[in-house]
Amino acid sequence: MGQTAIPASAARLADPMNSTRSMGRILVVEDDPAVQKALRRLFESEGYAVEVQADGKSALESFQAIPPAVIILDLRLPKLSGSDLCKQVKAQAPALPIVVLSATSDVSDKVLLLELGADDYVTKPFSPRELLARVRAALRHTSRTATVSRVSFAGISIDFKKIEVQRDGKIVILTAQEFKTLQFLVHNADRVISRDELLNEVWGYQNYPSTRTVDNHILKLRQKLERDPASPVHFRTVHGMGYKFVR
Repeated sequence: MGQTAIPASAARLADPMNSTRSMGRILVVEDDPAVQKALRRLFESEGYAVEVQADGKSALESFQAIPPAVIILDLRLPKLSGSDLCKQVKAQAPALPIVVLSATSDVSDKVLLLELGADDYVTKPFSPRELLARVRAALRHTSRTATVSRVSFAGISIDFKKIEVQRDGKIVILTAQEFKTLQFLVHNADRVISRDELLNEVWGYQNYPSTRTVDNHILKLRQKLERDPASPVHFRTVHGMGYKFVR
């Protein structure tokens, strides 16, 4: 991990006034002291409050006590693995952005973490500029999709603050990625959205291996929320272009 250096110019990657104002709290979950120090220096120089936890169990307790604005998560952690922590956090707070750091570049690992709900994936050694950009993108997405708190249509009620979906008064269980897909579609109602845009905005990863992932998630939403999944009214396919949500 010695290759991941935070240059002295990191504080100038954004508005120089950032260092004097709070940008939100970042929970860094990393057991390597050198990386902990580097990440703290990077994000504090940009005006973020930084909390560091060295194991998955302590990180989960910290999240449950005071949810952060974003989590920077290493995969190889003592007491509770990064993948298990990601899964538990997303089960409780699907909209909370998680950016994974990992020494592995295995595509299957990336797919697994993104399916569990991670918003982005950065391979070690990482570029400070890239990591900052990924974190800011995740935070912008969260802010943008939080503008509408409740939506109802055809017996479906969605409470984005509570992360809750009901159909005819009964709770509908959605995975983290299904909920995020639903949220993005609803907040962009009546607009045709390409598969690539959904991958980028919902998964936060432009090089996701296959757009088939999007198709599978739309299929699940139809099965759970449409009256007739075979003839969808609300989650429509626009052939050759993508998908469109219609209330």
